[in-house]
Amino acid sequence: MRLLDQDPVNGSMRVQIETEDDVWHLFNVLESGDTITALTMRRDEKATDKLRAERADKKRMVLSIKAEKIEFSDSDLRLKVLGTITDGPQDVGQYHTLMFEVGETLTITKDKWKDSQVERLRKAVFEAKRPMIVFVSLDQDDAVVAVLRQFGLKELATIRSMRSGKQYQEKEEASGYHEEIISKLAQIMGDDMPLVLLGPGFEKELLAESGKRAMPGIFSKAHICHTGQSGMPGINELMKKGMGAGILRESRVAVEMEAVEKLMEEIGKDGPATYGPKQVEDAAKAGAVGTLLILDSMIRESDHENVIKEVEDQKGNVIVVSERHDAGRQLAALGGIAAILRYRTG
Repeated sequence: MRLLDQDPVNGSMRVQIETEDDVWHLFNVLESGDTITALTMRRDEKATDKLRAERADKKRMVLSIKAEKIEFSDSDLRLKVLGTITDGPQDVGQYHTLMFEVGETLTITKDKWKDSQVERLRKAVFEAKRPMIVFVSLDQDDAVVAVLRQFGLKELATIRSMRSGKQYQEKEEASGYHEEIISKLAQIMGDDMPLVLLGPGFEKELLAESGKRAMPGIFSKAHICHTGQSGMPGINELMKKGMGAGILRESRVAVEMEAVEKLMEEIGKDGPATYGPKQVEDAAKAGAVGTLLILDSMIRESDHENVIKEVEDQKGNVIVVSERHDAGRQLAALGGIAAILRYRTG
């Protein structure tokens, strides 16, 4: 994300969406009641002598709307904001929907920005410089290609080896299997985009050898990690292990998953941890919270700024966890908010 302008007096920020992850960040920052200003298309109904108004072509215009409904689409990674027009060349007071995707610019005006919202945009600006991570999780039968975005893992394709089990065909079929995986990667890999090959057995090493011949620039730098499972379970296993490759440890999702895994360990052994809004609030007031974990949807739907500020003032760590991956779903089952404590509170 790129921060183009900021006006502290009016409470407005103008930003440009640079990556698909930025769309998710904005979904977590925008709230009902915000004023959103952007270039959009709207039809101008021409008055005529006819019984019905003549439908005119849509025109490009800048409109401001007061947001009432905000939606994020997983399928096409777009943000939709519905609200009434508050400023523009026409139709003030009528409803309009603004659609946002990569490359577009918008101005967000709030009566009051929460510290967590400003921090989220700041991190989005920083993290946009990091490359996306691509996984191939495979065994002899199947390969899953997935990408790690800042809001979670997304499966892109499943490729089947179609091996018949006949020994004399195995080499030929393995070659075709690898070629299909490499072909898929060629469509999505970019410069300096990390690639992680993982799974049980030796299929990942064989794919790496095939890839070095076909795409040496990408496969020569690939990280190869052993996991007990293949497919999406294998990727989650790798991330829960603390990420085998150093570059993965820096990713936001990896930090979130590692923190939730630590939380679950402490809960499992009755260690210094707690969960639930009331329990976490009490622990924060006592100065006992070392790490606060809170679901991003909790910040969108409720005001937990006081707890967050209390923890930060006491030099605690605050981790906002995405609801879009396994760790987020685990945290949701605990009430959406939990804490790893410095000491037991009772």
